[in-house]
Amino acid sequence: MRHCDATDGIDVVVIGAGAAGLATAIFAARRLPGWSIVALDGAKKLGAKILVAGGGRCNVTNRVVTAADFWGRSRPFIQRVLAAFPVEPTVAFFREIGVELHEEEDGKLFPNSNRAQTVLAALLDEAGRRGVRLFTGQRVSAVERSEHGFRVVAAGTTLTARHVVLATGGLSLPKTGSDGSGYALAQRLGHTLVPTTPALAPLVLEGGFHTGLSGVSHEVELTVTAVGGESMRLRGSLLWTHFGVSGPVVLNASRHWHRARLVGHAPAISVNFLPNDDFDSAQRTLLALAAARPTLVLHNALATWLPTRVADAVLGAIGVDGHTPLAHLAREDRRKVVRALLAWSLPVRDSRGYGYAEVTAGGVPLHEVNPRSMASRRCPGLYLVGEILDVDGRIGGFNFQWAWSSAWVAAAGLAAAGERSRRHRHVQNRER
Repeated sequence: MRHCDATDGIDVVVIGAGAAGLATAIFAARRLPGWSIVALDGAKKLGAKILVAGGGRCNVTNRVVTAADFWGRSRPFIQRVLAAFPVEPTVAFFREIGVELHEEEDGKLFPNSNRAQTVLAALLDEAGRRGVRLFTGQRVSAVERSEHGFRVVAAGTTLTARHVVLATGGLSLPKTGSDGSGYALAQRLGHTLVPTTPALAPLVLEGGFHTGLSGVSHEVELTVTAVGGESMRLRGSLLWTHFGVSGPVVLNASRHWHRARLVGHAPAISVNFLPNDDFDSAQRTLLALAAARPTLVLHNALATWLPTRVADAVLGAIGVDGHTPLAHLAREDRRKVVRALLAWSLPVRDSRGYGYAEVTAGGVPLHEVNPRSMASRRCPGLYLVGEILDVDGRIGGFNFQWAWSSAWVAAAGLAAAGERSRRHRHVQNRER
């Protein structure tokens, strides 16, 4: 990368050169080979968020991605954008630029190299091949409308451009350069903002129940209940940690916990350690075990359902002796155990915040953007892509797919704008 020496005659300035920004620049350059396209980023090194994604392996997308994999009430908008550039052409695009993908659990698609660096290097190489000029250390402080487009004020440089794409991301993982500055740029250009919160973040627990369980992972069902609001049930793997809980199901739940708290609904989270059972079926299983193996102690019986350390912690917390043979287990103790296993309260103090969140919930509302082009409905010539928008999906490659799809639609919108401009000039020339 290099310092910005291009100031005039720019067709497109992409602000933010992360996943969505790089993809937008590449797709636009492919469609518009004669255009001057510049991408600016405030970081000294590009792609930090790509490099840390998926544990450093970059979960590029998922085998199946639909609007149902995203939260909120704007799913028709999201589905339209996803349909314009779905998974199959995404996989084909990465294959074209030298990144073969393979499928893992839950449909996650990773590069065959299992290295996020492969993905970033391929995107940067393709941008270079397509003539995109990438500049680092160029944090944009202002974007202003001008007579023929925009003035973009960066670090010591002012550029003029016909079109601007905001691809600045949100607030998640600020160490990667996500500082939320794009929100202020969008607001100064006429947009509003849905309040933001962390999403896909680990949760911090009160008390000491979790401390002896660090490193234990198992399948559960979580219920996020907001007083005065709705309940959300989520199923998946939970990981106990020294600070609380993490794992896919917890990361997904964190979004709903934060959004409920944002509107003052006092959220609570409970764990069903037996996601395939209800009260009656769990009781029947214990009674059947007692009849078949009366000397089997309660501790060992529960260990057939869930990890031993978790079983011991639950029994200790509710005061039931795990060494009691099932034949001697009192009815009330049996019911007490089943109730605890089906609805264990997690004393959530907070999440670990934006510093550990994989994505940001909230942002520029979708009704202010055209889903056919990602063009702003508030500011002609402005386009918005990726995480800056009020779009966040569950864990598993879905948020990256939103980046690729929204970038594709924005590039198509830029191409359409270019064609309209060409026709307008042609008409003017004929009239002269």
